[in-house]
Amino acid sequence: MPRTDFNQLLEAGVHFGHLKRKWNPKMAPYIFMEKNGIHIIDLHKTVIKIDEAAAALKQIAKSGRRVLFVATKKQAKEVVAEKVAAVNMPYVTERWPGGMLTNFPTIRKAVKKMSTIDRMTNDGTYDNFSKREKLQIARQRAKLEKNLGSIADLTRLPAALFVVDVQKESNAVKEAKRLNIPVFAMVDTCCDPTDIDYVIPANDDATKSIAVVLDAVTAAIAEGLTERKLEKEKEAAESDKEEKEAKPRIKKAVKANVAEEAEAPVAAEAAAAPSQEVKEEAAE
Repeated sequence: MPRTDFNQLLEAGVHFGHLKRKWNPKMAPYIFMEKNGIHIIDLHKTVIKIDEAAAALKQIAKSGRRVLFVATKKQAKEVVAEKVAAVNMPYVTERWPGGMLTNFPTIRKAVKKMSTIDRMTNDGTYDNFSKREKLQIARQRAKLEKNLGSIADLTRLPAALFVVDVQKESNAVKEAKRLNIPVFAMVDTCCDPTDIDYVIPANDDATKSIAVVLDAVTAAIAEGLTERKLEKEKEAAESDKEEKEAKPRIKKAVKANVAEEAEAPVAAEAAAAPSQEVKEEAAE
């Protein structure tokens, strides 16, 4: 069953591409027609591509790995922040920090600096600074929170990248390709889909269009997380059951060993003592 309805995509304006003169010929397979100088995207192919991307993202989430969402354009910021935060995935909606993937340890140091400032505030060290130093630290903390707050819990490289507007986020795509991280992206008719592993042909300028695609994607991730949770609970229940069944077996084995140890001296005495018949024969 498709995750998105054709009519739903149509109402959200997902089919509207860019002007004909701005098109990228590599997007030709996903273009249905041209009308009034604007390319129209084939929504039948969009539905198929959304389902493919959603299935892949579901498996990534089910395996316990993270997907990093990147959308720094004005129309997508709030939508991405709201929907992605709901499934507890990291996202970047401010400026893409250069080297975020290729120089990940440095980014982690900046995140740790933010944690250090918070710890200083909690243990009272912050109160020992002068007014000017406090102001500088507060500004630094606010800047770090704005740029890196949404990836504070990203302790290792993401398993995949989801991008809104390939042209605007070209640096993020390049870094991901350099590290062989699969890229999922909403690709408009003016973009080059060559470096994208999972192309979703769609209007990446309209907030409604971005929202309807993200709904399908985040729903798939939520399903993967739910299935992972259920599997863990099932494994825990099975391990508890095995432990309970193992305890009686261990008790029986211990009792059997104790009984054998108790019988061993008796058997040894019986074997060592001469029988009554042997004694009588010896007497005769």
